[in-house]
Amino acid sequence: MAKPPAKPLALTLGEPAGIGPDITIAAWLGRRELGLPAFYLLGDPALIARRAKALGADIGIAEVSPGEAEAAFAEALPVVATGTRATAEPGKPDASSAPSALASIRQAVTDVREGRAGAVVTNPIAKSVLYRAGFRHPGHTEFLAELAAEHGRVPQPVMMLWSPRLAVVPVTIHVSLRDALAQLTSELIVSTVRIVAAELKSRFGIDRPRIAVSGLNPHAGEDGSLGHEEQTVIAPALKALRSDGIEAKGPLPADTMFHEAARNSYDCAVCMYHDQALIPIKTVAFDDAVNVTLGLPFIRTSPDHGTAFDIAGRGKANPASLIAALRLASRMAAATIR
Repeated sequence: MAKPPAKPLALTLGEPAGIGPDITIAAWLGRRELGLPAFYLLGDPALIARRAKALGADIGIAEVSPGEAEAAFAEALPVVATGTRATAEPGKPDASSAPSALASIRQAVTDVREGRAGAVVTNPIAKSVLYRAGFRHPGHTEFLAELAAEHGRVPQPVMMLWSPRLAVVPVTIHVSLRDALAQLTSELIVSTVRIVAAELKSRFGIDRPRIAVSGLNPHAGEDGSLGHEEQTVIAPALKALRSDGIEAKGPLPADTMFHEAARNSYDCAVCMYHDQALIPIKTVAFDDAVNVTLGLPFIRTSPDHGTAFDIAGRGKANPASLIAALRLASRMAAATIR
C-alpha cells in the first residue's frame, strides 16, 4: 500500500514581538539547501511583511489556505491569515501580542485535527505577556492539552526535549520545586513513562525503547540515608513499568546519567523535575534541541528557546532549533502514518 502524501506543517506565529518571525523567515530562506519539509505560518501577513523588510530579507509572501501551502512553498513563504492583527514592533509586545499568538495556536491545532496539516510546530511565546492578558495556563504544553481535550477528557501532556545526542522528559513540569515534590507520585511516574514508551515506538520508530529513570535525591538517596523517595515512590513505579514489559532502569543518580557513555545506554532519560532534565540537554544540545509534547492526539514540536526580545528584528536570531523542530515534526508524522 502506498504511503499517504505528507501534509504541510502548521507553524504558529509565537510572540509577534519576539524572534519567531525572524527564524521563520530564515528557515524558509534556507529551505532548498536544508531540504526542509513544506510548512505554512499561521498569523498576520502584514506583520511578516514588515519583519522581512526590517531584516532586509528578499522574500515573497503568499497568503494562502492550508491546502494551497505546499504548492506555494517553493517560491514564497505561505502565510495562512488567522484574522487577528499583530501590530507589535520587534522587542516591544503590545496589546495585540497575546490575542495574535493564541489565535495562531488554536488554528494550528484545528488544522491538524481536521487533517489539513501533518503536525503543529510552535514558535516561542512570552508567558509573561500572556499572563498579563489573562492566560491561565502554566505554559504552551498545558494549553495544548486543553485544546486537545475530547469529550471533556484532557490528556496528560508529557514534555520531551529531544536532540540527536539526548532525549529527556521531566515528570513534573512548570511548577516550583516545592510543588514538584508534592506532585511526585508513583502513579504519575508510571503514566508518564508509559506515554514516553508508547510514543517512542509509534512516532520515533524505536521498537523496544530503553528508558533511564533518575532518582530524586543526591546519589539516588544513598539507600535511604539521603532521602526515601527512591524506595517509596520511584522503585514501586519501576516495578509496575517492568511488569508492563517496559525496559525502565533506575532509580539512577542524576549526576552520573548524562556523560557520553551513559547516554549511549538509553533512548530517553526520565527525570523527576524540570531542571534535573533540562539542564543536561541545554548543556549538550543548546542550539538543536527540540521541545516535543507527547500524550496528545497530534504531533507538536517547538524550538527549545525563548522569544529573545533583545535581538528580535536585528538579523541575529539562530534558526537552528526551529529547523530541527520542523525536521523532527516531519519525521514523526512520517513514522506515524507508516
